Amino acid sequence: MRRRIIIVTAVHAPSAPFLPEAYKSLREQELPEGWEWHWVVQEDGRTDEVAPYVPDDARVTFRQGRAGGPGVARTLALAHAEGEYLKVLDADDQLAPGALARDLAALEGDRGLGWATSRALDLLPDGSTVGFPGDPEAGPIERGAVLDFWKANDFRAQVHPATLFVRRDLLLALGGWMALPASEDTGLLLALNATSRGWFSSEVGLLYRKWPGQATSQPSHTDTAERHARMAIAEARARALAHVNWRYPRADG
Repeated sequence: MRRRIIIVTAVHAPSAPFLPEAYKSLREQELPEGWEWHWVVQEDGRTDEVAPYVPDDARVTFRQGRAGGPGVARTLALAHAEGEYLKVLDADDQLAPGALARDLAALEGDRGLGWATSRALDLLPDGSTVGFPGDPEAGPIERGAVLDFWKANDFRAQVHPATLFVRRDLLLALGGWMALPASEDTGLLLALNATSRGWFSSEVGLLYRKWPGQATSQPSHTDTAERHARMAIAEARARALAHVNWRYPRADG
């Protein structure tokens, strides 16, 4: 029986035209013998504007649901596919060659790791790419390290949540993505790091598209009052998880 990685993509109408490029990057991934991927594309809402861009492939499932933001869409997508691991792929982004195999190798090689991330490059409108300064060293990320860095660097994590690869049972135990209008993926990353060790690959795993229509470029995303509220609750959740001393994997598991 083949083992499966679930690729989860939240999409709304403005980002739907980028889906074919995301799909191309997924088709070009090579996995070890015995592994396969299944892509769940979950529309954040119900329109007629997304479906035309969803590829006709037996490995692709398309679903729609009540609009609630990308975190809600991703969490709903979990109901439509089974697999041991989950990889996030935003509709407007692209996986770099070898990304899935590297993530899988890291977690299959160490059962003590709950999640993996990788280096990301900004993909600019002219097709050029720009890296991020300050990537951590390749290798394990110890519990609490992401929160400490994030808190000391104006709420910017040293690893990109859009590159997340995670054990599905751990994701479900934490309740999926946070119920926030934005930064829901950062909130999940902090919660994961509060409960488990992670991994960072210094090889490029994601091309993160920069374009005017993306959510992070909208004025509402940088509204000071809302941003402070988002950061406060994300931090509080992570610290509460650390305080109750819940660990993954369990010492007796």
